[in-house]
Amino acid sequence: MPELPEVEVVRAGLFPALTGARIVAVDARDPRALTRHTGGAHDFEARLRGRSITGAARRGKFLWLPLEADVSGVAEGSTGAEAILVHLGMSGQMLLRPDGAPVERHERIRLSIEHPEHGPLDVVFADQRTFGSLAIDPLVPTADGEAAGWGTPDPLLPGQVAHIGRDPLDAAFRDRAFVHALARKDSAIKRVLLDQTLASGIGNIYADEALWAARIHPETPARALSSRAAGRLLTEVRVVLNRALAEGGTSFDAQYVNVNGQAGYFAHSLRAYGRAGQPCERCGRPIVRASFMNRSSHFCPRCQRVSLARA
Repeated sequence: MPELPEVEVVRAGLFPALTGARIVAVDARDPRALTRHTGGAHDFEARLRGRSITGAARRGKFLWLPLEADVSGVAEGSTGAEAILVHLGMSGQMLLRPDGAPVERHERIRLSIEHPEHGPLDVVFADQRTFGSLAIDPLVPTADGEAAGWGTPDPLLPGQVAHIGRDPLDAAFRDRAFVHALARKDSAIKRVLLDQTLASGIGNIYADEALWAARIHPETPARALSSRAAGRLLTEVRVVLNRALAEGGTSFDAQYVNVNGQAGYFAHSLRAYGRAGQPCERCGRPIVRASFMNRSSHFCPRCQRVSLARA
C-alpha cells in the first residue's frame, strides 16, 4: 500500500499540473472507484464538470484536490468548500497523460482538464485491486486551526479525513503530545505507529525501518518507552520518511508509480523490511520476519530486544 512518501510524491507531481486547471470532462467508468462518494457516477461527473482545481494537498496517506468554491445552495454552517478526495488504497495510481491518450490498463476514472499554461491534459485514476476511491467531499475546519496538511495554507480538510492525525513531517505535528500519548498505550509500539489517528502516514514498511534504526523491538509496549527513547524513535521516523521522499518512495512492483508512471527506488535502501534471512547491517545477525496484524514485521533479534520496563 502506498504510504506517506509515495502519496507525497504523487501530490507534488500533481500540484503544478492541476493548480488553476478547469475540468472540462469527466468519465467515471467504474463505480467501484467511487465507494467514498455518496452520489454515484452521474452525480460525480455532473458536479465536477466546469469546476476549477485550486491545488493538491495531503495529510498522511490521503490526498485531496481543493475545488473552486461553489456557493450555490450552501447550507447554513457549512464552509461551502469542496475537494476531490483521493485514496489510493492498495494499488491506486494518479497518472498525468496527454489529452486524448489511450485508455490505461485498470483505468477507473478520467478527468480531462484545461490548464492555462500546460494546455489540455488527462488525469487518470487507475487501480488494479479496486480498493482505492475518489469522492467529492466537503471541506471542514481543522481541529487546531492550523493549515490542514502538506500543500495547502488553508485550515480546511475533507470531512472523511478529519479523524486522521497529522503526520510527523507536518509543521503542526506536536512532538510532546505524541510522546505523552505513547506513555498511555499498552499496545505494542508498532501497532501504535500504525494507528493513523495518532500519527498518520507511517505504514508497515517505514515502521519497520524506523524501529530498526531506533533499536526498538516492534512488540515492545509503547508505555515501556522512556521519553528519550520515544523521542529517538520519532527522530528516526522522520529520517526514514525524508530519505524515502528523496528517493521517490518504495516500489516493489509496478503498482506504485509517480504521476509519470515511474517507480521509486527506496527499496534498495531498506535495512529491515523485506530483508528476512539477510544479515543485519549493524551486528550481522539474520533479520527475522514475524507475522503481525495480518502483515509482517522485520527486525533484528539481537539489536532490537523486547523491553517490558521503561527504557
